[in-house]
Amino acid sequence: REFLRSRKGRLLPAEAVLSFIIFICYIASLAASFMMAPLLEFLLALFLFFAYASKLNEKFKGVYWPLTDFLRCVTAAIIYFAISIAAVSKYTDGASKAAGVFGFIATIVYAIDFYITFNDLVAFLKQGSSEAPEQRKSEDENSDSDSD
Repeated sequence: REFLRSRKGRLLPAEAVLSFIIFICYIASLAASFMMAPLLEFLLALFLFFAYASKLNEKFKGVYWPLTDFLRCVTAAIIYFAISIAAVSKYTDGASKAAGVFGFIATIVYAIDFYITFNDLVAFLKQGSSEAPEQRKSEDENSDSDSD
């Protein structure tokens, strides 16, 4: 319940719903060749939603979840922007135009998500970089180097 009240808990379902709507629009349109990107983004958003909700990110420490989520959001925003421009400009049917409009909305949602994730990522890296010199100092003291 705590995750569902967070910003990420609201953004991931919005991304999944938008991706599913765009997927349905592309299936019904002449631009059916674009349907794979929204399907993959829908599945990735659902996976991350359930991973964060069930706290899999705390159980699997080998995957750096914020970086994975950041890369997913950046690529999704770029891909949605590109295919939305193509769908709106190249195809004349209503479903393609609707998919393009929803794609632009999804681009904005993913951009907001990657901005929030980027801020979390920077905060983590700043925290990690402040601990790094201490670890290096203790490693240097323990080394048996002849350079001293």
